[in-house]
Amino acid sequence: MNEKQQSLLLESAARFPPPKGVKLSYGTAGFRADASLLESTVFRVGILAALRSLKTGSVIGLMITASHNQESDNGVKVADPSGGMLTQDWETFADAIANAPDPHSLLQLIIEFAKKEDIGFEGRQPAEVLLGRDTRPSGEALLDAAKQGITSIVGATGTDMGVVTTPQLHWMVRARNRGMEASESSYFHQLSSSFRCLMDLKPEGIKKNGDDNALVVDGADGVGGEKLEHFKKMLTELCIEVRNQGDGMLNEGVGADYVQKEKVAPRGFGPADAGLRCASLDGDADRLVYFSVILNESNKIELVDGDKILSLFSLFIKEQLSILNDGESKKDNDSYQAHLGVVQTAYANGASTDYLKEMGLEVVLTPTGVKYLHEKAAEFDIGIYFEANGHGTILFSEAYLCRLESTHKTLLSTSEGSAKQKAASRLLAVSQLINQAVGDALGGLLLVEVILQYMGWSICRWNELYHDLPSRQLKVKVGDRTAVVTANAETVAVQPVGIQEAINAEIAKYPRGRCFIRPSGTEDVVRVYAEATTQDAADALASSVATLVDQYLGSGTA
Repeated sequence: MNEKQQSLLLESAARFPPPKGVKLSYGTAGFRADASLLESTVFRVGILAALRSLKTGSVIGLMITASHNQESDNGVKVADPSGGMLTQDWETFADAIANAPDPHSLLQLIIEFAKKEDIGFEGRQPAEVLLGRDTRPSGEALLDAAKQGITSIVGATGTDMGVVTTPQLHWMVRARNRGMEASESSYFHQLSSSFRCLMDLKPEGIKKNGDDNALVVDGADGVGGEKLEHFKKMLTELCIEVRNQGDGMLNEGVGADYVQKEKVAPRGFGPADAGLRCASLDGDADRLVYFSVILNESNKIELVDGDKILSLFSLFIKEQLSILNDGESKKDNDSYQAHLGVVQTAYANGASTDYLKEMGLEVVLTPTGVKYLHEKAAEFDIGIYFEANGHGTILFSEAYLCRLESTHKTLLSTSEGSAKQKAASRLLAVSQLINQAVGDALGGLLLVEVILQYMGWSICRWNELYHDLPSRQLKVKVGDRTAVVTANAETVAVQPVGIQEAINAEIAKYPRGRCFIRPSGTEDVVRVYAEATTQDAADALASSVATLVDQYLGSGTA
């Protein structure tokens, strides 16, 4: 970085002094805080995004959103060239530049990091960053700060994609880096055409069990509701009513996070909606849950969460693979049987994990966090992951997609219209409908609707796949959360010594009891999760294990 480039960066950074006494940390959700504290951080993340573009020689994404947080909050996160999350290797640098106390400290960090990463500022393809924001009032000013951060790196450009969902921006970054058109219209076209293809491939003669094509969606008063209201005009096969599409306060008594945690109907839904199939998006449309309002129970609901969405998707994919492999022998050199994997965390309800295993599916657990789920799912030919909160997707490996396209081409020429050819078509269409970069509530919603029609199921029939075990989560305040060390995807506590044996003794007291502890990533608390066959038993198990944590480590239940 020459003197002129350094001078430009120092001049720009001086316009965005960091707030005093605030320390921010980059996590799965990027940086999040009250919007009034974020201008400096977003400016600096703009710099990081431009550096990442120079390093990779690719287009990078920068999204301004705080997802399901309250409207007064905002946040910023970076999308890598694949459309996925920023590589974990750069998170420490993100923390360092966000918390640099002054422009000169910031410049020094950038120079040292650029040297370490071998990022040249001369003679390379100029950096390019795609910018997006959700509907929060603070988004526009923060977008401007991000642009100034990007352009403080000489030659870098920031392209404003406008108000978009988080998954749309990630999709656009992936599309651009694959030589495709990266626009909202091309995103909607890909989703609608693959959805139509799947609808056309429904088995003949299957009738819906109880409900029809009508769907009522809670848009969380966020960007997802606005986009769906526009997009539904392209979806003539469905009758979609969108409520909470921006006429109220973002995420206040609405949205997937609220519905999943509180297990009540969102604002604008009530007894009159009993019997209807309902869905809820979160604030930036990367989470999805379904629900049905219980008759004569005011705002109580039957929740169909991310675990149930995972089960539905897994059943469908497994069936298509079974059709495709029918009559094929594993010993046959010409046949190939896809490696299908289902990925969950320890927070997935035990009943869902048991159900998936009973269906003959391979289930793998990872530590908590989307980045771990996504990474593990990418190891399979087809990897499916979801959290109970409704965030998840289906990943198809490039190698398997090439094989599937070749198989489909052969089947079209030899047995067009056969069950195998249709199964291959469905799998290819799913790979286009479901977002390959991140969880996407809009693509997920359309896939749920297709599969329910394919199966001939109502939301009630879907919800009957299994019954969740009652659970309880508690937090215990501790002096030092790092004293708890876990293994086996956070299901076993290896430190403090002896605590796991004590937990096991408590678990043994309850039928189908399950309990684990894990340290929080952000505060000095240890989280306790417990399950059992009754709510009273789950509560008692959680309470007794919380007491154990307190005895070994702590200072009282939070």
